[in-house]
Amino acid sequence: MNVEANGTDTTDGRHDDKPRPYWCNVCHKRFAQRRLLNIHERMHTRERPFQCTQCDKYYSSQSTRDRHMNIHTGEYKCTDCGKCCQSGSELAVHRRSHSGEKPFECTVCNKRFTTSDSLVKHSRIHSGQKPYKCHLCDKAFSVSGTLNDHMRVHTGEKPYKCSLCDKSFSQSSSLQTHKRQVHSNSRPHE
Repeated sequence: MNVEANGTDTTDGRHDDKPRPYWCNVCHKRFAQRRLLNIHERMHTRERPFQCTQCDKYYSSQSTRDRHMNIHTGEYKCTDCGKCCQSGSELAVHRRSHSGEKPFECTVCNKRFTTSDSLVKHSRIHSGQKPYKCHLCDKAFSVSGTLNDHMRVHTGEKPYKCSLCDKSFSQSSSLQTHKRQVHSNSRPHE
C-alpha cells in the first residue's frame, strides 16, 4: 500500500490531499470518514442490515438500498424496453445498449466502450498498471474485485455455498465447476 505521510492512500491510482485516517483491518483500504469505513467493512462481513420494502433484497448501506428502490418506482425507466434503472446515469448507460453508442475510445488500439470506467480498466492492459496490491503478499491486480477475490486466499473465507451439498468455495467459478462436474453429467471439457 502506498500511503503518504498525511495518511493519503494512493494505492488505487488516485492522488488527492484528503486525509484518510480510518483504515480497514482486513484489506487496509483507507477512508476519510468513519461512516464510510463502517459501510466498507460490511463487505468483508457480508452484513446487509438494510432491506428493500418491495422485494427480499438486503444492502450494506441505506444509500445503496435507497438507490435500489428507484427500480420499483419506475422513475428511471427505459422507454425502449421498459427496464427500470437505479439512477439517471445508469439509465443513460443502458440506453447505449439500444443505440450502440460507445463514446469512450482507447487511444492505443481504438477499441470503444460504453462507459469511461470500462475504458480505464481496459487501458491497464496496455500500461500493465496494477494499482490494487495485496498487503499480505507481493501480488497486485488491475481490478479491485480481483484483489477482493484474492484476499480469500489469506482469510480462508468461502462464501459460495453449494445448494446441493455442504461444500463451500472461495470463488463463484469454482462453485459452478463443482455443480457441473459433481451434480450433473455435463463435462464440456472431457
